[in-house]
Amino acid sequence: MRLIRFGDRGNEEPGVLLADGRRVDASAEFLDYDEGFFAMGGLEALAEWVADGCPGGAELAPEVRLGPPVARPPKLVCVGKNYLDHAKELGEGIPTEPTLFMKATSAWSGPYDEVMIPRGATKLDYEVELAVVIGRTTADVDEREALARVAGYATFCDFSERAFQKDMGGQWTKGKSADTFAPMGPWLVTADEVPDPQGLRLWCKVNGEVRQNSWTGDMMHPVRRLVSYISRFMTLLPGDVIATGTPGGVAMGMTPPRYLQAGDLVECGVEGLGELSQRVVAYRCPNPSTF
Repeated sequence: MRLIRFGDRGNEEPGVLLADGRRVDASAEFLDYDEGFFAMGGLEALAEWVADGCPGGAELAPEVRLGPPVARPPKLVCVGKNYLDHAKELGEGIPTEPTLFMKATSAWSGPYDEVMIPRGATKLDYEVELAVVIGRTTADVDEREALARVAGYATFCDFSERAFQKDMGGQWTKGKSADTFAPMGPWLVTADEVPDPQGLRLWCKVNGEVRQNSWTGDMMHPVRRLVSYISRFMTLLPGDVIATGTPGGVAMGMTPPRYLQAGDLVECGVEGLGELSQRVVAYRCPNPSTF
């Protein structure tokens, strides 16, 4: 299945993308795709509803805005330097264990929403990633059982302000967490349709130029290991999202660096999971009620 959420930012409702391309409103049957939905067997109930022909579900207009395919997650856990070529281009050494950091969930954004340059930012960067959504409460799970805890997968872009991340001391969080810095979608593909998460091509284009072009098999720590490893240090909740790292080709790794500017178009994709498209816009004072 492919789960979507649609409507105005902050007021999205659940839906599904059917195999024939129709988008169907599921809000009469399901409140949202959130922690409770995944914890209480929502995916199974949704599958039955779809198999029954989506009774009561109206078809959505093509122009309706798509939001992120799951509600703002309880946690957004990111993995740094998980591809060897990316670790090398940063010149900061090769990690022997997964490098973990958190990204504020207030950065949550839709697949076609604009990405806004933060106030005072000078080094805006992009990172295409495979996102993993957790389907069951998971604590200290064995690697052999880890993939059974995954609800599905999606395309994700980990936008970063490198000046905040690298030049201002402290940890990475403040360079990763600005509003609009976590677009995901356009849909969540359930795990049963992704038999091998390490067999997917992923790419990123800026203004039509291919900047990143790799495949998930190049991860130093594959998805099953990441789920197991992270769950050793924190309980993963249904609806949590893990961003699994990016391959080489980011702006910071170029000589000279080619950071994003207002007006640039960033397009990210993962094979079989769909594409994101973000237009970079200059800073404007955000409306907190929309995040």
